Amino acid sequence: MNLIFLGPPGAGKGTHAKMLCEKRGMMQLAAGDILRRNIKEGTKLGALAKDVIARGELVSDDLVNDMMFEEIRGLKNSKGFILDGYPRTIGQAEALGKFFAKEKIQLAAAINFDASEDILVDRLSGRRGCPKCGKIYHVRNMPPKKDGVCDVDGEKLTIRKDDEPETIRHRLKVYHESTKPLIEYYRKKGLLHNIPAEGDAESVQKVLEKLFEKIR
Repeated sequence: MNLIFLGPPGAGKGTHAKMLCEKRGMMQLAAGDILRRNIKEGTKLGALAKDVIARGELVSDDLVNDMMFEEIRGLKNSKGFILDGYPRTIGQAEALGKFFAKEKIQLAAAINFDASEDILVDRLSGRRGCPKCGKIYHVRNMPPKKDGVCDVDGEKLTIRKDDEPETIRHRLKVYHESTKPLIEYYRKKGLLHNIPAEGDAESVQKVLEKLFEKIR
């Protein structure tokens, strides 16, 4: 089964994609992680993206599309995939649809994680990350065993620049302007499913599992 996870920053897309993939043997394709990995590994696409970022410009839809399409083509022995953080624009969604048609890939659903702005700001501003292994915590919802220290490797946890309150408000503004229209785009295609995402991870997972069985 192939899914797209939609929703604003802090809605829990990445967390729930990871949990669902571990249960179902699916693959999580997180656009941000794939972009960073390509840059780190110095691939051809990564080198192009690095140059664009170094100039202070946004990575183009075409470049992001090429990265994601290459990743999807490379999947083997998977029971499906979840696209997390992609597509972000209508242009990307249209290109993805053409790619799916060409490769004969069936999209089962686009799942939108719905949460209020106050909840999103609270979640993101309380988020902490390990600079070494990348594990994400939350000071209240998912705290580390020892305050401020990663459970895995003992590294001091840090706050990402884009998780500061002022930056979060800007990220949400950008989301409403460029990414939220995707909700209507997939609704018109009859693929959209909304789920409430303000509860704890366990309760949202239960809703996801029921939805998964429904659209299977």
